[in-house]
Amino acid sequence: MGKLIAVTGKGGVGKTTISALLVQYMLQKGSSPILVVDADPNSNLNEVFGLQVGETIGSIREDMSAISGTLPAGMAKHEYLQMKVQECMVEAKGFDLVVMGRPEGPGCYCFTNNVLRDVLKILAKQYPRIVIDNEAGMEHMSRRITTTMDHLLIVSDTSLRSMLAAERIVELVKELKLTVGSMYLLLNRVHNGIPAEVKKRADAIGIPLIGAIPEENMVHDFDGNGRPLVELPDDSSTVRALKEIADRLNI
Repeated sequence: MGKLIAVTGKGGVGKTTISALLVQYMLQKGSSPILVVDADPNSNLNEVFGLQVGETIGSIREDMSAISGTLPAGMAKHEYLQMKVQECMVEAKGFDLVVMGRPEGPGCYCFTNNVLRDVLKILAKQYPRIVIDNEAGMEHMSRRITTTMDHLLIVSDTSLRSMLAAERIVELVKELKLTVGSMYLLLNRVHNGIPAEVKKRADAIGIPLIGAIPEENMVHDFDGNGRPLVELPDDSSTVRALKEIADRLNI
């Protein structure tokens, strides 16, 4: 099985940007192919890469309902699911992107989550690196979609609510007894260094602080103009800080 890196945190802290830049870092280091999973129903990881997405895993449930009892001769249900997931996959240079998306029509995410879990079991054997951009709230972990991770990056900004969310994620990982090789806190959008009070909160969470990414106007400019954030130049303070963090992760 390939090395799995999961990124999570409170909504709006920049975990999707960090996920994409981690993928870019690994590609530059020669780690390919990479499986990239956008496991957030409010999917936008593709936009950070500048990619268009057609079908998502969330749309498979409706396809299954439509063809129920009419599968092609000799094809089992799990084989059909695997075929549909392959159709959902967006192939890019050095990596493949799978987007969870929202289930169409009424109903919960149970089917979509089950498909995602089965997909990861199958595809994990085919890629040396897997990056999962988790939804806020760690729903996938509470449903045991991802039970084993080599690295778990918990992203937070310097706000109290984000830090409390990071603390709850650490508690959830322990409660569920998930297998995590290493778990780190990563601070994002930091202004002029880490304030003492924030450092104190980070220490109280109980996991190592692997680094901090500074607030950068260029990131906001790219976002505002709809430019893919993976096009940030190498001298961007965000890119430089992320590379240092990735070096420490040894991914």
